[in-house]
Amino acid sequence: MAKKELTVPEKLKSLYNLQKIDNKLKEINILRGELPVEVQDLEDYIQGLEARAEKVKIALEEIDHEDNKYTASIKEAEMLIEKYNAQLDKVKNNREYEALSKEIEMQHLEIQLFEKKKKTLSNTRQVKSEAQEVTMERIKDRQLILEQKKKELDEIIASTEAEEEKLLKKQKTARNRIKDSILDSYDRIRSTYKNGLAVVPITRDACGGCFHFIPAQTQLEIQLKKQIISCEYCGRIIVDNETAGIKTPLKV
Repeated sequence: MAKKELTVPEKLKSLYNLQKIDNKLKEINILRGELPVEVQDLEDYIQGLEARAEKVKIALEEIDHEDNKYTASIKEAEMLIEKYNAQLDKVKNNREYEALSKEIEMQHLEIQLFEKKKKTLSNTRQVKSEAQEVTMERIKDRQLILEQKKKELDEIIASTEAEEEKLLKKQKTARNRIKDSILDSYDRIRSTYKNGLAVVPITRDACGGCFHFIPAQTQLEIQLKKQIISCEYCGRIIVDNETAGIKTPLKV
């Protein structure tokens, strides 16, 4: 459905009113400050820490699995040594004795190797466990900070939610009255400047945005409101005092 064509005075008034609504919404966002970003950053950081902690947990489980395997292998080697030692008493010749002795020696070497691997695993486990403790402590600390930040943000949202909801409805209604081409220009100008002012009144014969002097003829054209006039220096839309709701003092 096409938007109803407004008169120039109506367009200017609608734009100025829209800007007042947008400025109030901006004030609410300023009140919230960096809290939404801080909350999101903390949540992302905690998520990263938890992912790291999960990887270390899996690595520790793998270390325990390997350690159990080496423990089992050592037990097996000890059982073989016990078995071979029992067989030594029953050997009938030197050849059998030497063969069993070699097997016993091999099992002792195997035990030494497994014990060395267990020691390496123990060192690795200690390093990873210490790192895990640090990570879990960081998670705990950041979660406390996150809870505090969320509480602050929730309190601000609760205090401004009703007002924000009303303003958003007013903003939608206001934007629906204005042609898309004018809205595009308004949005572009508004996003160009930090103060977000796209529509400004005449202030002491100058643009209320950049404060460059406005010639008398241009001021008269702005007063007549027959067309939308922009500042030739900053591009902001200029409105008269009546549109801006500024009372002009009576000249005595």
